[in-house]
Amino acid sequence: MCVAVGGLLIDKQGSNGKVDIRGNVIAVELGIVDADVGEYVLVHAGCAIAKITRAECDELCGLLREIGQ
Repeated sequence: MCVAVGGLLIDKQGSNGKVDIRGNVIAVELGIVDADVGEYVLVHAGCAIAKITRAECDELCGLLREIGQ
């Protein structure tokens, strides 16, 4: 199963960025998403694949937390 997770874009240098996903900062490729620092993105396999809202990010994190229990 493939899962994408949501996080906050905290740094952007060209098409490279850093996303905070529940306290874990990961490097991501931003080539297919036009996102700015402070926006939320959906990340899969090291690539931001879509912009999402904070509410969507919170909902997704909650669902993944439930699955993990």
